[in-house]
Amino acid sequence: MKKSVLFVMNNLNCGGAEKALISLLDTIDYSKYDVDLFLMKHEGLFLSKIPNNVNLLEEPNEYKYFDMSIKLALLDCLKNGRLDIAISRLLAGIIIKTEKNRVRCEQRVWMYISKSLKNINKKYDIAVGYLEKTPIYFCVDKVDANTKIGFIHNDYDQLGMDPLLDQPYFERLENIVTVSEECGKILRNRFPMYNDKVKVMYNIVSPSTINKMSLEQGITWDEGVKIVSVGRLNKQKNFELAVETCKELVKNGYSVKWYIIGEGEEREELERIIGENNLQETFILLGIKENPYPYIKEADIYVQPSRFEGKSIAIDEAKILHKPIVVTNFSTAKDQITNHDNGLIVEMNSKSLYEGIASLINNEALREHFTCQLSNEQLGTESEIHKLYEMFN
Repeated sequence: MKKSVLFVMNNLNCGGAEKALISLLDTIDYSKYDVDLFLMKHEGLFLSKIPNNVNLLEEPNEYKYFDMSIKLALLDCLKNGRLDIAISRLLAGIIIKTEKNRVRCEQRVWMYISKSLKNINKKYDIAVGYLEKTPIYFCVDKVDANTKIGFIHNDYDQLGMDPLLDQPYFERLENIVTVSEECGKILRNRFPMYNDKVKVMYNIVSPSTINKMSLEQGITWDEGVKIVSVGRLNKQKNFELAVETCKELVKNGYSVKWYIIGEGEEREELERIIGENNLQETFILLGIKENPYPYIKEADIYVQPSRFEGKSIAIDEAKILHKPIVVTNFSTAKDQITNHDNGLIVEMNSKSLYEGIASLINNEALREHFTCQLSNEQLGTESEIHKLYEMFN
């Protein structure tokens, strides 16, 4: 008899965790599992990529009140006779206004969102909160399931979360799954009482799919050394450091074009910095690309300047496409790159990042060495799904 599984996620906007979820849903054995997917909002680039075997549940209508201005939310609640939600939205609004830490704000606001959302009216064998914060909290508070599993897709200590708020939720999970050995170590250190619950499951990436998609469309490139970076335009990805480094490259006579694939709340600030440094023709924000692989394939160098990562899917994809890679020395960088063997790890400042990129531009033999090393690595992780099956069983 098939087991029933529910996955819970915020939305399917273009991010690493969202991409990882789609890859997982593409890989799961539907002869053994009936799969439902619950999204807080039916939005995002990957919405169209949900496999046909997956049953997408209705989005919770009440959640919209916490995703709009407080004035509009209160008016709509009162119009529809929902005084209970109006009070919760008002109290959530106080936290949103006063809590300076945006991540902790999301944690604290959940208690008011939770009061406004209905439980899912179905019993599951397994429920999976596929991202830290809201998906895990919903899974624990609003789902009836025999087994509950939560995923943490980043370095927990770098996320800025309050462990005391997570502890009661982690207590009710059978497993806390994270995406790299270093992230696992960080979770065990932070929550030693849940040491046995912490499991490591790498994000699922398929080399055959990525290589096939990398051939899909031709791109007309400008002259110069092509640098590509992929990620949300937010503080974590540290693209302001990339702008600073690009300025140094140009100042020192390097003809480069640096392309950023991604979108996010930092766009306006990045555009301001790009303009101030007269880099509009050199540092180019491409926005979201449904298929980023042709861009990565055509790059001369792939750069990940992040402040922190869990296990970067974008780096894995660049490795699969055998690109010379430069990454900053975030806590989990060594889980993916061995310095001077299959890529460069540099310190998190513009001088080090500039020197790393310049050394690759100047040294064709080093670029070829990295490409050769990556071509010999086994980079597919489809078999990771069996770790999830073990937890399911």
